[in-house]
Amino acid sequence: MTYDDVPEGASPTEPGAGLSQSMFVPLDLEVDFEAFYLGHHEVFHAYAEVHFGNRETAEEVIHEVFLEIHAGWSQLLSAGNLEQGAWAIVRRIVHNRLDAEGRGPAFVINGPIAQALDTALVTARDKLRKMESTSGLYEAIAELPDRQFEVIVLRYILGYPTAKVAWYIGIDDRTVGHHLRRAKERLRLKLGLPETPKKSKHKGVGA
Repeated sequence: MTYDDVPEGASPTEPGAGLSQSMFVPLDLEVDFEAFYLGHHEVFHAYAEVHFGNRETAEEVIHEVFLEIHAGWSQLLSAGNLEQGAWAIVRRIVHNRLDAEGRGPAFVINGPIAQALDTALVTARDKLRKMESTSGLYEAIAELPDRQFEVIVLRYILGYPTAKVAWYIGIDDRTVGHHLRRAKERLRLKLGLPETPKKSKHKGVGA
């Protein structure tokens, strides 16, 4: 995050002259907040862009996200769950904007994104049979509980490795795996898909 482009004399609470709202950032940030911004802006922006389908709206939304995170920075730090608290803000602002616009996430209605998601999920679920209607899958994903939804979006739509998903969300790798398994099982039940056969622990017996 840099501040050199903010015109001299511009108010820290208003967009600078000649700058869009999404480009404006508050001045005199705490070092730890700036470090958090640098470490999380990419994934927050990607999360928003996959929901809205365009960069401009994603920038506006994530600008609003970081203003709110900054306003409550001390409380987030003292709560001891910074990443989870920040993600709660991201989810709320993204989903409120979608509700205000009266539409679903772009990955539900955008063909290329939907196709990429379908391929990732089929591969991750041991080549689970492809459904006749993919729209039900994406709508079901959008209805997942918050944490399950996050890991599905980050892992399969955005393609982040498990370790990076864990770091972004503030949980360990095993917990990410747990949420992924729960999400896949919820999707399977929601869509009425057959259960994936479990591999036998005994090899060579009765084969």
